[in-house]
Amino acid sequence: MNLISSFVKTRRKQLKLTQEEFASRAGVALTVIRKIEQGKENLSLSKVNQVLKMFGQVLSPVRDKEELFSDK
Repeated sequence: MNLISSFVKTRRKQLKLTQEEFASRAGVALTVIRKIEQGKENLSLSKVNQVLKMFGQVLSPVRDKEELFSDK
């Protein structure tokens, strides 16, 4: 399970919310929560951020171990 799906599922369960209840509170469709928790890769970035904001989080670029394109 990827980090985002694990994070969302764990935090939702800590709040004792069903997927349906959480989707309603986050203002997204139930299918969005299900896709996130299943680790689907074809999600809208804005929807993922809308869900993550429920926990005071957002997606942002982080440095990887290796840059693919270097201006050196």
